[in-house]
Amino acid sequence: MARSSMAAVLAVLAVAALRCAPAAAELPLVEHPAKNDGSLSLLVIGDWGRNGTYNQSRVADQMGKVGERLDIDFVVSTGDNFYEDGLTGVHDQQFEESFTNIYTAQSLQKPWYLVLGNHDYRGNALAQLDPVMRKLDERFVCMRSFIVNAEIVEFFFIDTTPFQLKYWTHPKDSHYDWRGVAPRENYIANLLKDLDEAMKKSTAKWKIAIGHHTIRSVSDHGDTKELLQLLLPVLKVIHK
Repeated sequence: MARSSMAAVLAVLAVAALRCAPAAAELPLVEHPAKNDGSLSLLVIGDWGRNGTYNQSRVADQMGKVGERLDIDFVVSTGDNFYEDGLTGVHDQQFEESFTNIYTAQSLQKPWYLVLGNHDYRGNALAQLDPVMRKLDERFVCMRSFIVNAEIVEFFFIDTTPFQLKYWTHPKDSHYDWRGVAPRENYIANLLKDLDEAMKKSTAKWKIAIGHHTIRSVSDHGDTKELLQLLLPVLKVIHK
């Protein structure tokens, strides 16, 4: 092959690689405009995927009624989407049995923005992140960490499970799917850097952080020390 032809091929490959490469230090951004009057309504739920048991179906029924009354724009899930051990894969029947067939009210046929919880990481964590899930149910928008821009407010969804050291060092009888996360230190450092830069760029009047684990809590779980030490300082920064 002539040198000029080889150079042209390499140039095309280089451009293609640049187009396919993800932007550095940027969290995925989802645009979800507010209503025409500037208002926004939503529901928040967590720890829910139980095949309709443990009152899940009853709560779903009430969510449908409240969602209709409020004319909600979307639903936020704070994780532990499928118990006890997440999904086994993209074809796991629990996806339909705990999600599609449960939240059937017309008012809940809106986007669901979800993060993973520790129980989700105990299964095939990549399954919930797979774009195939949106083909099965277009409402299901799940990523590790991302931003939803709703004009007056930006929601910063944060993958908090990897912060908890005990899941890495003392998993007990559970197996955690750390594919795409390990090594822990690099993942957390990059996430905090991306989050800090995203918050600095944000011009929204309100900024709301969403994650599975609480930073402070009076429950049996108590405070999450890793989030107090690592995440809270980023959230407390006053971005001028």
